[in-house]
Amino acid sequence: MSSSWLLLPAFAKINLSLELLGRRADGYCEIRTRYQTVSLYDRLRLRLTRGGEIVVRVPGGGAPAGRANLIHRLLARARRGLGLRRGVEVELEKNIPVERGLGGGSSDAAAALLGLLRLTRTRVSEEELCRLGASLGADVPFFFAGGHALGVGRGDDIHPLDDIEPAYCLLLCPPRRIPTRAAYAWAARAGLTRRRRPAIIADSPDGLWGTGNDFEPVVFSRFPELARMKAALLGAGARQAGLSGSGSTVYALFTHRAAAER
Repeated sequence: MSSSWLLLPAFAKINLSLELLGRRADGYCEIRTRYQTVSLYDRLRLRLTRGGEIVVRVPGGGAPAGRANLIHRLLARARRGLGLRRGVEVELEKNIPVERGLGGGSSDAAAALLGLLRLTRTRVSEEELCRLGASLGADVPFFFAGGHALGVGRGDDIHPLDDIEPAYCLLLCPPRRIPTRAAYAWAARAGLTRRRRPAIIADSPDGLWGTGNDFEPVVFSRFPELARMKAALLGAGARQAGLSGSGSTVYALFTHRAAAER
């Protein structure tokens, strides 16, 4: 017999700033970024089942189903690590476009794990929760809390920040996908990931609260239409605009709704 469905949102994010600080000893890139969740979200339905299987369905498409989905991978790791035996069925309504720098897959996985813990009444420490999330993706730990946060290390060491001033966020999501791995390879060839300095939090405030994105030079040089989008948004009165993550989404923050809707 299956349990009742649990309904959960999984919110997208933008990167208000993103610095590539150099190659780490483990081969990953040291970064410093400011994450911010936005109101665009996917919808998840979860329920426990008597069998031991994990079933992930995406009825409307927009993301892979089954074992190819990050939800399946994270729930499988959590069940093994926490000794959970009940099966779980997940249905995903996908609204966040994939490989656009919005973190949709990571957000889906984080929401599904929180849902599984809630359904099984399992308590884990914040440290264990973040460890599980980071084993799948660097930005997964951010989505356990969301809001506005600083991410350092691989982006998985999360420090909550005060809320930013309210804004209307406009997302321009071109059909072009940019895999994160490809963007890091372009940055490495451009010398942007050479060892420089660690992402320590004791840096000056100016260093912490920058608004640039180090991926922009390498991404915009390959896809100049994205640079034109950013320029057009700033020209339309956006108080801030830029590439989210490694792209291809270009976001803009407006103080007034009318300006965002023009």
